[in-house]
Amino acid sequence: MLTIETAKVFEPLLQPARFKGAWGGRGGGKSHFFGELLVERCLLTPGTLAVCIREVQKTLSQSSKRLIETKIAELGVGSQFRVLYDRIETPVGGLIIFQGMQDVTAESIKSLEGYQIAWVEEAQTLSARSLALLRPTIRAEGSEIWFSWNPRRKSDAVDEFLRVNQPDNAIVVKANWRDNPWFPTVLDDERQLDLERYPDRYGHIWLGDYAKAFEGAYFARELAEARQQGRIGGVARDPLLPIRLYWDIGGAGAKADACAIWVVQFVAQEIRVLDYIEGQAQVLGYYTNELRARGYDKAKCFLPHDGMNANAVTGLRYADHLRDAEFDVTVIPNQGAGAAAMRIEAVRRLFPKVWFNASTTEAGRDALGYYHERKDEHRDVGLGPEHDWSSHAGDAFGLMAIAYEETATSRRFRIEYPRIGIV
Repeated sequence: MLTIETAKVFEPLLQPARFKGAWGGRGGGKSHFFGELLVERCLLTPGTLAVCIREVQKTLSQSSKRLIETKIAELGVGSQFRVLYDRIETPVGGLIIFQGMQDVTAESIKSLEGYQIAWVEEAQTLSARSLALLRPTIRAEGSEIWFSWNPRRKSDAVDEFLRVNQPDNAIVVKANWRDNPWFPTVLDDERQLDLERYPDRYGHIWLGDYAKAFEGAYFARELAEARQQGRIGGVARDPLLPIRLYWDIGGAGAKADACAIWVVQFVAQEIRVLDYIEGQAQVLGYYTNELRARGYDKAKCFLPHDGMNANAVTGLRYADHLRDAEFDVTVIPNQGAGAAAMRIEAVRRLFPKVWFNASTTEAGRDALGYYHERKDEHRDVGLGPEHDWSSHAGDAFGLMAIAYEETATSRRFRIEYPRIGIV
């Protein structure tokens, strides 16, 4: 008779459910629980077909295969399994295979039809495309899809699916180091070291918090101060002052960069950040319609220098498209060499003046808190901003800061000359 000790936090996951999820920080035992559950299922239901999935799996060393082999050995059931190079054969013709989703197509994933269990490890990296392909494929009667992950951000596909909008047929638990009765001393030493030296990232690594800040994040401290000083909350729009939109232009292709738009008002000495809009692979008309729907149809648009580039779909310049849509458009010239550093420093100087409307800018603030420097690890040299999901919001916010400072400077030094009459 097989006996497996299970931490109390995972007991709900022992019940049948179409979707099962366990999320949290390091040391919570999520992977160990699902590894043991999979071995148990293969023993109790002979002939089980199971697939262990990661978004990216170039080699088997990146898979869960080694963990499952260890669990088979620890549970003393090695005689009932046959471990091969690329798969594990289980009792009565069952099978455990290992699959990366990044290179899977709508045709190739059909090979998983008939599988009863799919376990997605490191599910925070699973793309929305991969999730959409996987769910209808694992469709055998009584089949289950399991997810284990350490959250990165609320917009990740697994978080949107299982936490933001959890379906009725899902059981999801949060498991952190405190929930692990076998939490090892060596790992606790690492945890305490992170708490002492790297408090900004502790919550993400050990408590399963979203990644509000990244090591080397440019604006993590400024955002923390804004939160402490009450500058993130309810921020009202002034109906008498213009709305300003600061853009980082994306594209309409499937692999195009995201488009980011900050909605801002300058009210006396305050910079009021009212809203944030982001999208990917959308045509420009999507954003103009969204801006009108939110009441920003009379806003002034400020574009980076590539606003004068031709749109890949229409051949017209982005600035001209927005003018055709009856927006007032200004293109900010390229600041030249060191432009990224200039934007970052401008943001830091202005941050004490910035007030965020909390409910409509969360996604943008998450990106600002993650926007960070790319490093040469061997030489410990900064290589400028990392170009990733957070950089578009960072660039658009930097454009706002540059435009604000130029406006303030020109106003400060403007000279009014007397009108000269003509005789």
